Amino acid sequence: MTFPITSNSLVKDIVNELPKTSDVFKKNRIDFCCGGNIPLSEAVAQNGLNMDTLIAELNVVFEKYENAEKDVEVWTDSDSNTIIDHVITNYHRVSEEELAALSPYVTKVSRVHGDNHRELIKVYELFYEFKKELIEHMAKEEAIVFPLIKQLADGTVDNRTEAIAMIVELEKEHDHAGEILRQIRAVTFDYELPLDACGTYRLVYARLEALEGLTFMHVHLENNILFPRYLS
Repeated sequence: MTFPITSNSLVKDIVNELPKTSDVFKKNRIDFCCGGNIPLSEAVAQNGLNMDTLIAELNVVFEKYENAEKDVEVWTDSDSNTIIDHVITNYHRVSEEELAALSPYVTKVSRVHGDNHRELIKVYELFYEFKKELIEHMAKEEAIVFPLIKQLADGTVDNRTEAIAMIVELEKEHDHAGEILRQIRAVTFDYELPLDACGTYRLVYARLEALEGLTFMHVHLENNILFPRYLS
């Protein structure tokens, strides 16, 4: 996929195609919600920006998206250390960044539209439960379980039974995170937007769905490729 953004691309279309570009627009004070029906060139002119610099920032988002879409089958033949490093870089750090960036949007949409769309109150509650649990889960993986897996891989682990039990515990946490995401999908009717959904409303649903995909790929690498090496 070639870089799809040009100076003639409409701001709203860019965000619809790559929801995380909304962070770039917010940083540059470009209205992608109500004022998004203008080409990028006009937005640049209105805000006194440099087109090349803005395009470069948007390209960073695009490249992250492309990297996240890599075929994970290649990891079946990779050693455990390589998989762990890949998970930390491409899933832990990316998830932390997205959870932090998405939080204010979820809060805003819930506050502004929650009276008319009560499901958004539930989305708010579920999102922050998911955020808390995933951050704690990733921290435990990096501080405790991944080092144990590396010791299992090289045969230096002190207590194999305890290490295996920690991996099983991670799988249970994965199941619970997946259940929260399934509840979000259910309460939003598969991210179906109401007729009165504004740009930010649409953005939240798009990024929540993308976060779901990111999390499922994260879990797939661990549950189906990394962990079975030590649980079998």
